[in-house]
Amino acid sequence: MPETSEKHGWAPRQAQEVRLRQLEDWLASRPEGGAIASEIERAVLLGALNRRQESQQAFIDILRRSPENFSALNEFGTLLTNMGAIDAACRVYAEAILHHPDNPMARVNLANLLLRANRHTEARAHYEAVLRIHPDHAEAHQGLGAVLSDLGDRIAARRHFQQGFRDHAVSTLPYRGTKPPVTLLQLVSSGGGNIPTSAVLDDRTFLTSVIVTDYLDPRTALPPHQLIFNAIGDADLCAPALEAAAALVARTTAPLINDPRAVMKTGRIDNAARLAAVPGVVTPKTSAVDRAMLAGPGGANAIADLGYVFPLLLRSPGYHTGRNFIFVEKAADLSAAAAGLPGDDLLVIEYLDARGRDGSARKYRVMMIGGEIYPLHLAISRNWKVHYFTSDMADKPDHRSEEAIFLRDMRAALGDKAMTALEGIRDTLGLDYAGVDFATAPNGDLLLFEANATMVIAVPDSDPRWAYRRDAIGRIIDAVVAMIMHKSTAPHRSRM
Repeated sequence: MPETSEKHGWAPRQAQEVRLRQLEDWLASRPEGGAIASEIERAVLLGALNRRQESQQAFIDILRRSPENFSALNEFGTLLTNMGAIDAACRVYAEAILHHPDNPMARVNLANLLLRANRHTEARAHYEAVLRIHPDHAEAHQGLGAVLSDLGDRIAARRHFQQGFRDHAVSTLPYRGTKPPVTLLQLVSSGGGNIPTSAVLDDRTFLTSVIVTDYLDPRTALPPHQLIFNAIGDADLCAPALEAAAALVARTTAPLINDPRAVMKTGRIDNAARLAAVPGVVTPKTSAVDRAMLAGPGGANAIADLGYVFPLLLRSPGYHTGRNFIFVEKAADLSAAAAGLPGDDLLVIEYLDARGRDGSARKYRVMMIGGEIYPLHLAISRNWKVHYFTSDMADKPDHRSEEAIFLRDMRAALGDKAMTALEGIRDTLGLDYAGVDFATAPNGDLLLFEANATMVIAVPDSDPRWAYRRDAIGRIIDAVVAMIMHKSTAPHRSRM
């Protein structure tokens, strides 16, 4: 190993390769069979070196001979998770729990996957089972806090976050590159609302330290870094984390992606007001109203006094992918609708009709990366609440053809007026990474649904129906990586 690697500690991949050769030589010299622990270590190293099929087969061979081995089951579950085989990983973790019910690691790993799938009841049961045996288990507290936050019990969530992130607000992810890394601080919020970064922060390029800003002791020294990526994106959910992030970035002069002070201005109410001033943009009137008032007998009169008419939309702040977001057709439906949503305050939102001549609603999404605008997707649905994963795209070739036109020539699909409006939104937001969800009106105006940093760049699966989307999505991912790399070499900022 080169001297500089040993000195600076940035070449773990070479060390892993050396260790793998040592293990394989040792195991080959033992015809009677090697120790299971060494075989498991070899399988883990194969996975870490991206030889995942070999790693998978190695774990299968081990488990045929030792089906109850906890380390093999747990590490195999981790490999399957990293491969995206989530259902298989869940089954393997469940097998580990069956044979080792008091070991917290497999329960937490399984619960994390269940939480990712929004299977909150099952995830909660596993986190709580761990805490009954290990009351101070940090990861179980973190996970249970995330479950409770998603379910709307944010007071209880904070109690678990305080226990889970106390002395655990900073973590450094493994680095597997063979060259000096780009050292990066990724700022996140404990309760969600963060930009997904797994597709753009390759652990062979970036040495990433993750900081949960809302639970960071301000006296804690910051890890070495060339760049700060503020991944906190939801202004309505993450105000304390954004305030803490703003204080953190004031402590360093490193280049910054997504200034938290700019993100703070992207709440739905703020956006509805300030983006309405952009020429060609129609924003929905949006107000925060006490949920108990909306659910009471005077709710309809209260919102009429605010200037709303039916139909309208109700939304619990801080939720995404259509959760806790409903259409209220008439005044008689308001009380029950409000009572069924979580939160003390609800957002009352003017309904913007995004239906085309065919009666289907359309929702475009563009990404704004480093000042450039990229088309991401067009979702078409008979439902007013349009999300790509619940839309009619998979079953409608004509819808996919329409989306392909948008991805191929965004300006031709939207028109000059909407493109100019998008440029105005970009300039007003002032973010390095952001997305905009919108529709277009018959007169060319842009009907704004959402504009913030929490937009997901979802990579399509291998189904040939989505082949036309891959180049457009690949261009966006490449643009994000290029923007991060460019920022990492930018001049340092002056002290705030």
